[in-house]
Amino acid sequence: MTAALANPDRTVKKLWGTREALANLQLPPLLPVVYADVADLGRMVPADAPHQGLVAEVDPLEEIWLGDLLDQGRDDRRPLVILDQVTDPHNVGAVLRSAAAFDALGIVTQDRHAPPESGALARSASGALETVPWVRVVNLARALDEIAEAGFWRIGLTGHATQTLGESMGEGRIALVLGAEGEGMRQNTEAHCDQLAKLPISPNVESLNVSNAAAIALYAIATR
Repeated sequence: MTAALANPDRTVKKLWGTREALANLQLPPLLPVVYADVADLGRMVPADAPHQGLVAEVDPLEEIWLGDLLDQGRDDRRPLVILDQVTDPHNVGAVLRSAAAFDALGIVTQDRHAPPESGALARSASGALETVPWVRVVNLARALDEIAEAGFWRIGLTGHATQTLGESMGEGRIALVLGAEGEGMRQNTEAHCDQLAKLPISPNVESLNVSNAAAIALYAIATR
């Protein structure tokens, strides 16, 4: 909630909260505030979105265009994260959190196959929804072409790759492409990667959760 209130691009329309939770916030003077007890707040949100004493009504963030994001990162080596049909809000939120932790340029998802902004996603993102640019595109393959034209080396993470991520990174700008847990990347998405790579995990483990894989890969990129 603190991150949402601090984000100049986020419009918070109304805030409900317990007296204890509200007392810990720096609130804008004109923001409508309603005191509520824990039971009332619990009825306002889905069961998988714990409120911690605060519930806000907000407007969605304005759409970000891929070209604008690529222009912002033109002069640095921050990685870009692309998610291919990752639909679970907890996973997308966790990827946003890792992207914030390792200073990624942003994340890119397909518009029709990604979760909307929600309390559950925001909770998993732990504030990163307000700080990490999130671009939604209609066609992921075309977006990957545009990303390549901007100078990114597109590495798709998959368990059937022959090289590890460490062997594939090089020194240039990296776009990290990940697919949904279980299904993985679609064939057309793999075809739009410059290289496929895997994480060197134990053969006793078939795969990692996509958000865990993203965190490990972003750490590897940050420390190369």
